[in-house]
Amino acid sequence: MIYFYVYLTFTFKIAIKIANMVKQLTLYSTSNCHLCETALSFLAKYNLSFSLEIIDIAENTTLFEQYALKIPVIRREDTQAELNWPFDEEMIRFFLH
Repeated sequence: MIYFYVYLTFTFKIAIKIANMVKQLTLYSTSNCHLCETALSFLAKYNLSFSLEIIDIAENTTLFEQYALKIPVIRREDTQAELNWPFDEEMIRFFLH
């Protein structure tokens, strides 16, 4: 019984640690956006350190008004910080850490 408790506690702590390491990111984008494709290729190099949701701003009037001249935009959901274009791989690396 004690071994089972220790196993569950250890497993739970590892799961929490892994969950805290994964950043939730949003990429505000639109179709036929070559800059958005470039941003996505930059982000692909970090595919194990975050989960990514891609949102097409053309489908939402509010988002379109907010981001139309800024896309691609990468948003960190943990800090609400946003990285607007133009950016490069080094800026993304700094932004993610």
